[in-house]
Amino acid sequence: MPPGGLKPPVSWIGLRPLLLRLHFYAGIVIGPFLLVAAVTGLLYTATPQIEAVVYRHELEVAPQGDPEPLSAQVAAARTAVPEGTLFSVTPATGRTDSTRVVFDKPGLPDNYTQTAFVNPYTSEVLGQERTFAGWWLPVRAWVDGLHRHLNLGEPGRVYSEIAASWLWVEILGGLALWLTAPRARKGLRRVLVPQGGAKGRRRTMSWHAVVGLWASVGLLGLSVTGMTWSVHAGASIGEIQSALAGPGPAISTSLPGSAAEKKPGTGSGAANDVGIDAVVASAHAAGLRGVLNVSPPGEEQAAYVVEENTCSWPERHDTVAVDPTTGKVTDRTNWADYPLLAKMTSWGIDAHMGLLFGLANQIVLALLALALIGMILWGYRMWWLRRPTRADGFALGRAPARGAWRRLPGRFLAPAVLLTAVIGYYVPLFGLPLLAFLVIDLVIGVRRRRIERTEVSA
Repeated sequence: MPPGGLKPPVSWIGLRPLLLRLHFYAGIVIGPFLLVAAVTGLLYTATPQIEAVVYRHELEVAPQGDPEPLSAQVAAARTAVPEGTLFSVTPATGRTDSTRVVFDKPGLPDNYTQTAFVNPYTSEVLGQERTFAGWWLPVRAWVDGLHRHLNLGEPGRVYSEIAASWLWVEILGGLALWLTAPRARKGLRRVLVPQGGAKGRRRTMSWHAVVGLWASVGLLGLSVTGMTWSVHAGASIGEIQSALAGPGPAISTSLPGSAAEKKPGTGSGAANDVGIDAVVASAHAAGLRGVLNVSPPGEEQAAYVVEENTCSWPERHDTVAVDPTTGKVTDRTNWADYPLLAKMTSWGIDAHMGLLFGLANQIVLALLALALIGMILWGYRMWWLRRPTRADGFALGRAPARGAWRRLPGRFLAPAVLLTAVIGYYVPLFGLPLLAFLVIDLVIGVRRRRIERTEVSA
C-alpha cells in the first residue's frame, strides 16, 4: 500500500502479481543488455577527460599574441591533407584551443572525416585524426560505438534499443511494486532509505528498490532519449514529434540570381570569394558566438553556412547563410524559433551525452550508470537467494506465481492489452520481446499442466 495506508483499487490486487512476474522475467532476460549499456555508458562519461590527455598535443596550444588569419590556417591544413575536400572549419574558440579543419577523404568509412588540428598563432599543423561525425575523436568514437552498437555496426544497435525500450518498463514497474508494498505503510523512511540488518533477500531488495527510486527520473530520461536515436523506435518518435511540433526552421543556402564562377577543384566557393575570415566576421556581426562550425559552398549549397555548436547550457544553435561573393548574411535560423518539443529533444540528447552541464552532467551520468549496475546485480542476487536450498544439484530461483492475469476484470484487462499493443507497435523492441515472453510462458505453462495431469493419472 502507498504511504498513508490508502487501500489500492481492486484491479491492483490482481495486477500486482502479474507486474511482479513481468518485472522478474524482464529483469533476468533484459538485465544483461542493461548491464552492458550501463558499463559502456559509465566509460563514455569519462571520454572528455581521456581525450584531453590523449590528444593534448592536437587540442591545446600556448597563446602567442594574435592569431593568424583563419584562411592561412585552412591553407596549411589543405597542404597537410592534399587529397581531401574541405568539409568544415571550427575556429579556435578559446585562447588555448586549436583550430579544426575537417576534410572529406577517399577511403574513409561512412560518417568519418579527416581532421587537421592547426595552431591558430603559427598555422602549424599539430596533427591529424580520423573523426566521427566531423567531431568525435577516435577514443570517444570507439567508446560511443561500443555503447551504441558494441562496435558491430547497424546489427549491434539492436542491443542498445532493447535496453532503452525496456529500461522505462522496469523502472516504472519497480516503482509501482515498491510504493505499493506492505512495508510502505510503515513510513516514508522504509521507502526512501535502504534498510540495514542481516544479509539476505530483504536487505538486498531494499537497496535494489531504494536506489531505483532515487535514480528513477534520470534513468527514465536516459531511456527516452536513448530511444530517440534508435533504429525502430526512433523513427516512430520522429514521426510523432513532427506531427505534434511541425518541422523546425530550415536555412536556405540558395543565392539570389546566378552564383559567380567557382574556383575549379577547391570547393571553396566563387572565384571572387570574400574568404573565410570575412564570413566568420559576418557571422560574429550577426550575433553568433561560442563554438562555430563553418561549412563552405559546395555542390549542394551556394552559400557558406555558419552554425553555432555550443551544446552546454544555455545552448546556442543559431545558423546563418553567408553569400561568398559579398560576405552578407542571406538567411538565418534562430534557436529561439525552434518548437519547444524539438528543443526538449535536443536538451535531452545533449544531457544524455554529458554535454549540457559540463562536468556536473558527467558526474550525474556516472552516478546513474553506477546505480543501474548496482540495481541489476542486486536483482540477480535476489534471484539467487530465491533458489531452493534443499534441491539436489543446481537450482535457479523460483519465479513469481503464474496465472495472475485471470484475476483481472475485463474492464481493466482489455484497455491494458490495447495500450500495450499500441506501445509495442511504436516501440517494436519492447513489443517483440514481450510477445516472446508471453509465448514462452504459455508453452511452459501448458507443458507443466500436462506433466501434472500425467502424474495425477499415474
